[in-house]
Amino acid sequence: MDTRILKNEFLQIEYLTDALRIMGLTLAGKPNILADISHFPPIATPYGDFHFRGGHRLWHAPEAMPRTYIPDTPVTITELSDGVILESQTEPGTGIRKRIEIHLAADRPSVTLSHTLINDGLWPVELAPWAITQFRLGGTVILPMSVGNVDDAGLLSNRQLALWPYTRINDPRVRWGDEFVLFKTDALLPPFKVGYFNPHGWLAYYVDGILFRKTFSAQTDTTYPDNNCNAEMYCNDQFVELESLGPLARLHPGSSVTHHETWDVKIGYDSLPEHLHEIFASL
Repeated sequence: MDTRILKNEFLQIEYLTDALRIMGLTLAGKPNILADISHFPPIATPYGDFHFRGGHRLWHAPEAMPRTYIPDTPVTITELSDGVILESQTEPGTGIRKRIEIHLAADRPSVTLSHTLINDGLWPVELAPWAITQFRLGGTVILPMSVGNVDDAGLLSNRQLALWPYTRINDPRVRWGDEFVLFKTDALLPPFKVGYFNPHGWLAYYVDGILFRKTFSAQTDTTYPDNNCNAEMYCNDQFVELESLGPLARLHPGSSVTHHETWDVKIGYDSLPEHLHEIFASL
């Protein structure tokens, strides 16, 4: 794999030059926290083999075969003063072109990413941008949950969960809480996946003393894929994913939609809510 490096004195990002992927996220003096699954066997599709690779990627939801699994296309790279723009070629079969714009903060370990889908096809397409970050195992995922009433009398539901067919509700890795769901990423099967509408607009992963936190939009006046999920988590015996999604959009030919994330990477867990500190101190 041919890669290039984007870095400041705090953080280093390694990205591919031949596919739309971020493969490395390294806090100064620490190992890469992203997963490398280049050893995974590819998936055969009518358009060629799809390779998972690992790291961070941009998909479009809802998931379907073969639409979601179009093989990577070559990318063009545009250097910026504080980052880079990575743009793929138009996907065969879908007519969708993908772009990730990365800006690295100068004075802290923080990154902003703009994920854009462009419809180069001849007809409208309904989709949602889907930003997926794969991490190595051994840490704990933090999923903040909705709390409080949504109506004055407290009669209406204030949260929902989407569960996939292989998800076990009694999976020993998950700790269901009212304010937070915690998931310990041990290498077990079957896989586990959960999605929900996350009004807080952030997900976090704590591994080897490093806290990764991604923030994103949480819009209440629109519809998201997968039963209205703007946040999802998937784990198997090889890696764990933190996923954020934009709203479903009817993308007409020539139009685009963009989904933003901010990544903050820190040593320790001081930026977590205080009542989680005792839990993470024992990990």
